[in-house]
Amino acid sequence: MLFSIALLIVIAYLSYRAAPRERAEDAHVHGAGQIGLLAAVALFGMDYFTSFFYGTGELMSALHPYGLQKYGYIAAGVVAVANFVFGALYMYSLGIFNEGGGSYTASMRYLKPTLSLIVAVTLIEDYVLTIVVSALSGGDQLLSVLRLYGKYWWLHFGIGALLATATWYITIRGRGESSQVAFTLLGVFAMLTITMAIGLFIAHFKGVPPVPPTEVPKPATLLQAMMHILTASMKGMVALSGLEAMSNGIQFVINEDVRLVKWGKQHLPRLNRLWQFYSGKSGIGRFVQTSFLFYGGLTTFFLVAFAMRFDVFDGTLGRSLVGNLSYIGFGQVPGGIILFWTYQILAVILLGAASMTALQDAQATEWRDVAIGEIPEVIIYRDRRGTFTRSVTITFIVAVLIMLLVRGRTTVAAPFYGVGVFMPIMVMGLAIRQHILQHYSGRIRAWGAVGAGLAAAMAGTVFVGQIVGKWEEGGWVRLITFTTLFTSAHLVLLSPIGYRTPVQIHRIVREKARVQGAMASIVEWQSLKMQEYRYWLLVGIARFFELFGVRRPVRYEAPVFAGDYDHALHVDHPEAPSFLEQYLPKPAPRVSETSASLVKPLANPQGTATPQPSGGGQAVATTAPEPPLPGQADAQSGEPSVESAEEPGAASDVD
Repeated sequence: MLFSIALLIVIAYLSYRAAPRERAEDAHVHGAGQIGLLAAVALFGMDYFTSFFYGTGELMSALHPYGLQKYGYIAAGVVAVANFVFGALYMYSLGIFNEGGGSYTASMRYLKPTLSLIVAVTLIEDYVLTIVVSALSGGDQLLSVLRLYGKYWWLHFGIGALLATATWYITIRGRGESSQVAFTLLGVFAMLTITMAIGLFIAHFKGVPPVPPTEVPKPATLLQAMMHILTASMKGMVALSGLEAMSNGIQFVINEDVRLVKWGKQHLPRLNRLWQFYSGKSGIGRFVQTSFLFYGGLTTFFLVAFAMRFDVFDGTLGRSLVGNLSYIGFGQVPGGIILFWTYQILAVILLGAASMTALQDAQATEWRDVAIGEIPEVIIYRDRRGTFTRSVTITFIVAVLIMLLVRGRTTVAAPFYGVGVFMPIMVMGLAIRQHILQHYSGRIRAWGAVGAGLAAAMAGTVFVGQIVGKWEEGGWVRLITFTTLFTSAHLVLLSPIGYRTPVQIHRIVREKARVQGAMASIVEWQSLKMQEYRYWLLVGIARFFELFGVRRPVRYEAPVFAGDYDHALHVDHPEAPSFLEQYLPKPAPRVSETSASLVKPLANPQGTATPQPSGGGQAVATTAPEPPLPGQADAQSGEPSVESAEEPGAASDVD
């Protein structure tokens, strides 16, 4: 027992010492809330890494009742291939969209604003459900250890809400503190998992017998067996929201090389292409996503193999699959019962902390949604630590309300979780395909387009497969919610809430979100593109009603033309100011009291007084301002008033 206690102390100490810390000089140089590699791994990989506790258990639960667990390797192979393909796709995308935005930016640049809007609302839903499922799963884990699983719904809800509250509090404390806590927990998890794996291999070679079966397998036809294998593959393919989270959250990453890359450039210059690939903030993001290439497949194969070896699954002996394997593995270590209980408590904490990934990406996306007109402007606020506290708080509140609506039952919320993220992955694949077709030629163009197209097709297949595989559990409702979200997003955009002027966009991006540089220019361009799309929809609706004799004049004039993406981004001059500055009101020239005292009034033919310098300079004639022309902006309301519709895409001059 003393050995296990000493081992725990050493593991906790090493994890804490290795955890990243935000120093004052780093915040001064890079900006508050900007993080490095270790912090990025912890915050954007937490949800993905903790899927270890439930992903394979869900996979095997679809096979074991029918005696099909021997086909678990097939499902694990599907999970491994999908993780590799999607991870490679997003690693490549960081070279193109290295200022953040993920599939939202990609679809706006190369596809259609309609897809961008779908991606925006789908991701918000997926992040909220990530918090719901993660927190409730943590509560389930704790109650299963206490033998209270499934007895009191209010207990499930209360523990889930408590775990979500703790994660919310840590998140609003800033990315510095969040990453330190998250990395310490992940460090303890990694070293304890290695210890468990060693114990499982010892148990295997010692000839520890499998657990005797207690249930008779249900019969299944060949077609049913294939369906169960498909369902198992879909259930095991979870927590890939980290790919999109890292792509969106790249704006919070320090733009400098990690130590390994610096060393490699100096000592191994012949591998310069590799070091360039992992350079800067894009390189940090690629390091995080490299782990996604292999982690899911390796851990799934590992758990499937030992689940079959010892014949343990979710529900065996009242424990989860990982709970059973940890009991066997730690049982081979002196005093292993202490390690076992520590591992179970750690699982509860980590599953609750998995919400950090969702809350980080909610910050990275919701301020953009405010800029494009999908969310009211009042929601955006960034504190001195660089945290968008209102976005985090609202996302947390919505998640807790959903926990209450489902009465703390993870099984009710789970069918909706992990489905929506495959839509943005598919959109990213289509956008990358268009990028390759427009910028490359020859074999690179041909093979690159095929690869990106296959990745998009695979993501689309998984999206449909997730719905079909979870159909009996309520996956069909996902079609209804998806349609409702798509419709609601357009209704909000078409309402007065969705209207944005260049002045509003500039204020939201540059002043409230305090974002500068290329990232700010990208969002400003996206916002103008979305206003073009909004105007096009309004014109289309007006023309539709005209077919039935109902004339409804368009209220707004054509928005400012967004122009070319590269021009808005200032690719040739990154230091250039915002291209929206030409539309901002110019401050009136100020005249000092001394200069004003030297000015004498001079009557002009119109009968108004014109200032004239006392030194005999030339008088400047002024005239009364002319009344505004039809179509000009109303200075009081801030919105243009137009009585007639213009053609979509026509640009108007805005002073």
